[in-house]
Amino acid sequence: MNDNKIIALYWERSEYAITATAEKYGNFCHTISYNILHNHEDAEECVNDTYLGAWKSIPPQYPDRLSAYLGRITRNLSLNRFKRYTAEKRGLGQAALALSELEECIPSAKSVEEEVEEKTLVKIIEDFLYAAPPQKRNIFIRRYWYMDPVKKIASMYGMSESKITSLLFRMRRELKKYLEEEGVTL
Repeated sequence: MNDNKIIALYWERSEYAITATAEKYGNFCHTISYNILHNHEDAEECVNDTYLGAWKSIPPQYPDRLSAYLGRITRNLSLNRFKRYTAEKRGLGQAALALSELEECIPSAKSVEEEVEEKTLVKIIEDFLYAAPPQKRNIFIRRYWYMDPVKKIASMYGMSESKITSLLFRMRRELKKYLEEEGVTL
């Protein structure tokens, strides 16, 4: 079933919308959540919460890309759960490592300086990524959006882990330089 039909089911408040979403995007959402949490049961709960989140937000929202919309919900739910776990000194995994790698590139959130600044930062990072060659951009996104382990990314792209690590290091350095050039305070 295509995305527009699934979204139409949400707008009609048909319970089949959740079934159709699970059939088409269940594995996708589970992969995102599992890469962050490294626990199948917790990932499954986040995926189910994703369906509930979609049910509550569509309508009034009408997502342009259902996969990205569901992915964002899943990722946010999983990161929130991960933060709870790490606050309780429970399982650290790829999420902590991936987020720590980006720390020096992303400004700290010490003040509540408006959503405008956040949107500006998002736009600058998007511009940086779209200017990168597709393979480099995709590797960066696999690591820092999907939280894929370096080993998995290396396997996906037929590269060594050290090459992926090096590529990510250079991209983070380039991102930091680009952010500074755009006037973002790090």
